[in-house]
Amino acid sequence: MAALHITDIESAINWWRDRSPSPDGISACPEVRALAEVYALMVYDHRAECDEHGLPPRAREAWLAWYASTPDSPCIAICSTSQGDACCKGCGRSFDEVRRWTALSPGEKRAVWRRIVQDGGAWRFNRYAERAQGEAPAAAAAPAEPARSRR
Repeated sequence: MAALHITDIESAINWWRDRSPSPDGISACPEVRALAEVYALMVYDHRAECDEHGLPPRAREAWLAWYASTPDSPCIAICSTSQGDACCKGCGRSFDEVRRWTALSPGEKRAVWRRIVQDGGAWRFNRYAERAQGEAPAAAAAPAEPARSRR
């Protein structure tokens, strides 16, 4: 069972609210209502996770639309698992997660994303953050060394 975290449901709700804002400040689009029902039940039951495949069909469709707008892979093209590391220094995934990535369900991928973001130790979250975001690395402005006279 792949579990969706409540923060992913909340992110999907906010994505839909931005995408289909309320015309009157009161009503919400059908996608927000479907996801909000799931969210409310999770809060009421004090659950942080729900079954990916147990979502009502409308909520699942809305969640999958949000999911499609997120980056698929945490890879930053610096894979240390190919060098024998059990956990990739670049993205933070285990060797098995890297190997099986294309076979994982959306919920399983989000669970991996959540774990590596919470850990925050992978290079994608520090020195290679620009690469992970698809930006060109900023030029390092190193102070110029003072000229030395030769005697």
